Amino acid sequence: MLDYQRDFLDLALARRVLRFGEFTLKSGRVSPYFFNAGMIDSGASLRRLGSAYAAAANGAGIEYDMLFGPAYKGIALAAATAIALAADHDRDIPFAFNRKEAKTHGEGGQLIGAPLAGRVLIVDDVITAGTAIRESLQLIAAHGATAVGVLIALDRQERGQGALSAAQEVTAEFGIPVVAIARLADLLTLTAERPELAQQQERLARYRSEYGV
Repeated sequence: MLDYQRDFLDLALARRVLRFGEFTLKSGRVSPYFFNAGMIDSGASLRRLGSAYAAAANGAGIEYDMLFGPAYKGIALAAATAIALAADHDRDIPFAFNRKEAKTHGEGGQLIGAPLAGRVLIVDDVITAGTAIRESLQLIAAHGATAVGVLIALDRQERGQGALSAAQEVTAEFGIPVVAIARLADLLTLTAERPELAQQQERLARYRSEYGV
């Protein structure tokens, strides 16, 4: 793993973004871990998370002109990523996000921030059913811009409705890459390296064997 991936997983564990136990997912599967980026609720932790997103974006090999954060979690994530790109990588990248419902008064409209234009990198926390990503792609296309990739925090690397994972389904359907700061494979590596997490290794490996891609 790269340094930013380790720092991201350390942050996720420290802030209880990533928890171990038994969690029933929407799919009905009982997962040995749960990830919730909404637990990032302080300036210092959001700064570290933004730095991890920026490092992943910088190393992805994707050419992009701006960031887009789907409401609601994607709003803070896109902003934090843009700040970190400027601070850590000397890239001043515009960003935008959407309202859940279009505003009918004042400046009106559905978008806040920079106009959607050029090559757009979508920033979100995870991909589950892919609904938010599909809505984002439609919005981006409607404004004449082009989505070139999706940047997420964690790829669970498990099957969706078929043989592919949710991330793989997005790539297969829309032809754009999905880049994750970390994946289940990285979490397995971390639990193998840390004695205090060793008890989670077998459960994670068993879950991946049953549902992984």
